[in-house]
Amino acid sequence: MTTPSSPDKADSGIAAICAGFGNDRHRLLDILLAIQQDRRWISPAAMEAVAAALGMTRIAVEGVASFYSFLSLVPKGRVTIRLCDDIVDRFAGLEKVAAAFAGTLGVAVGQTSADGAFSLDFTPCIGLCDQAPAAMINDVVATRLTPARATAIAQALLRGVPPGEAVVPGFDGLAPADRVRRQADSNIRVAGDILLGPVPRDAGLRAALALAPAAIIDVIEASGLRGCGGAGFATGRKWRIAAGTPAERRFVICNADEGEPGTFKDRVLLTERPDLVVEGMTIAARAIGAREGILYLRGEYAFLREHLEAVLAGRRAAGTLGGDFDIRIQMGAGAYVCGEEGALISSCEGLPGEPRTRPPFPVTRGYLGQPTVVNNVETFAHAARILDIGADRFRAAGTGGSPGTKLYSVSGDCDLPGVYELPAGLPLADLLERAGAAGAAAVQVGGPSGTLVGREDFGRRLAFDDLSTGGAVIAFGARRNILEIVEYYLSFFVHESCGYCTPCRVGNVFLRKAIAKFRAGLADEGDIAYLRDLSATIAETSRCGLGMTSPNPVLSSLQHFPLVYSALARPRRDGLKATFSIQAAIEGARRIAGRRSYIFDRDFSE
Repeated sequence: MTTPSSPDKADSGIAAICAGFGNDRHRLLDILLAIQQDRRWISPAAMEAVAAALGMTRIAVEGVASFYSFLSLVPKGRVTIRLCDDIVDRFAGLEKVAAAFAGTLGVAVGQTSADGAFSLDFTPCIGLCDQAPAAMINDVVATRLTPARATAIAQALLRGVPPGEAVVPGFDGLAPADRVRRQADSNIRVAGDILLGPVPRDAGLRAALALAPAAIIDVIEASGLRGCGGAGFATGRKWRIAAGTPAERRFVICNADEGEPGTFKDRVLLTERPDLVVEGMTIAARAIGAREGILYLRGEYAFLREHLEAVLAGRRAAGTLGGDFDIRIQMGAGAYVCGEEGALISSCEGLPGEPRTRPPFPVTRGYLGQPTVVNNVETFAHAARILDIGADRFRAAGTGGSPGTKLYSVSGDCDLPGVYELPAGLPLADLLERAGAAGAAAVQVGGPSGTLVGREDFGRRLAFDDLSTGGAVIAFGARRNILEIVEYYLSFFVHESCGYCTPCRVGNVFLRKAIAKFRAGLADEGDIAYLRDLSATIAETSRCGLGMTSPNPVLSSLQHFPLVYSALARPRRDGLKATFSIQAAIEGARRIAGRRSYIFDRDFSE
């Protein structure tokens, strides 16, 4: 195991790290990630040294260091284990797995061992819901964990075995692509004929090189391709606006920050079709006149980085990155909000990943103030295939408003979790039948920001004009507690809010507390109206998409599972609110007076 440098190493080491990134303040996140890996934390002295090297203030550096959850202002263990705390992992046995790690390593969750060897933490969804419970061990992932396997891995780590070898025997001798596949299965259950079936190498790029840039955009527009991350903005229109905006530089950014709990399709594409994704980025660059590209890879997918770097190196050597176009990988650092394109661009610029006020939109004023196309992994892969197979063939699959195929990430209470490439617009029931989840009682479509539906809605179609989804489909059996699911998703939004605006920062906390009241049997009918009113306020007044959609678990469960709420919201015969406790109300007076109440303490005696 490589031992990181001690936290008090001379500042020359920090200066060398900064110099390695050209002392460019826009690469601040990369610099801090390198320091975190080298020293296990971002110390005050390190922040001072970075500020001096980059010509920044210390407070600006600390603002970035404190924003991302994978950066730490206190020392972390040489081996940091992050247990995925998604609702799917919880239902799959996370609690026992956590206990096995804690017991074997002798460190509680949320703590670092006294010798600095191990840290054990919970972290939100890491994109492995199809093989839960899962964990990150430094930059290695371990899947399908059981208490026995967790114990075996922990024992190996205690013996000094590196994380890779502890999880995958023979790890060091494997090629990058093989390492990825040995850590996580792709679980392709249905391979359609557009993305996951046989794909000719660079056929789309060759077709694009034979076309003028404007003609490339014509093909994309004719296909009807819409952004596959959830918002569904017309891809061709986005490219055309960026191409037509006067500028000296333009950028193409691939959003691989797949942070929506329950979504993992982009992970599979980056594993199985990385060349296709890069091909799509290269086509987009030719279409808009960009020379620079960024693949923003979420911190939880760090185990894919070496594999992707090898793909980029191979394409550079083969001359298939498009002449003077090149791509760098920008690592994220554990911030769900960076899946929003404005926050993602801020992160790429070395800033806290906070959403931006729009307009202006990224297509006219994005990265470094230049026109920027931001599309997700699946969108770029589709673009490459469209240039090969043609717009008509792409439109032949799916529906008028949702053309083409769609990758669905199916997990939860089902027999065959994994990725399904199927025509957009198919009924939800069809997908559930294929995945062995026909007996589900509830399904979360589109992740926490999507819609929770019951069996009466399984006939609805997975399409932009009906049940819209970026890909996540999570099945829940009849034994699951709907409000436990809702409360978990609200906790997720509370944790992931950037904190910029009050409605999102504070309102989601109040929503979570209100749901907790229902679960505790302390709610009445008025609390249902309160949930609706507060949800509407948060959705209407929040600054970005996170806050606008964070009340969806509450609103959709109220709509589709009203009996759950009404059964728990019962009036009291005494006319008092169930939440009022006279004992709690007078406790402060008891402490001040130093005695108990003659009236309200029945066993009171002088």
